Amino acid sequence: MELVTKSEQRKKIHPHKFTLWVAIASIMMMFAGLTSAFIVKSNLVGWSDVKLPKLFWVSTAVIIASSITVQMALRSFTQRNMTAYRGLIATTVALGILFVVLQWLGFNELWQQGYHWKGSAGASQFLYIIFGLHAIHVLGGVIALLVMFMKAFFGKVKLYSAVPVDVAATYWHFVDILWIYILLFFIIIG
Repeated sequence: MELVTKSEQRKKIHPHKFTLWVAIASIMMMFAGLTSAFIVKSNLVGWSDVKLPKLFWVSTAVIIASSITVQMALRSFTQRNMTAYRGLIATTVALGILFVVLQWLGFNELWQQGYHWKGSAGASQFLYIIFGLHAIHVLGGVIALLVMFMKAFFGKVKLYSAVPVDVAATYWHFVDILWIYILLFFIIIG
């Protein structure tokens, strides 16, 4: 009887993972609504498109690389290879911070090109809202990665529960995929 109970417990999703998936679903709906509104508004008279800086492609490569390193970090953690985990989580944090810096530089370039919050370029308001909301989610991911980094290097309790690392990695993959979606959306539609 006890074996059945343990088997059933293994099939249940951890509450933190479930909460993450609910949050991801709601964030996806928000971005779907914003991009849908962009499509509707782009048919208005006087609408002008935004040309994205090439620096955004560099930041895309950086966030994809960080997604690879966070997955490798998760694998190292589950294999209890803490030396590799520490190096990979540190690399992921560095790449996450580099992504934020590259985004900042890219938006400075857009601002210098005249894409401001106010003005005739209708797409720029959507651009700042959509990319700004993504930036908030990226900052949340960087904070989660920093927490994992701090625990890896300065944590006193050696608990090998992979759930926090898995949740942070899943969220980081999500902001990676979301960035690619937004970038491609503005290239194809915007």
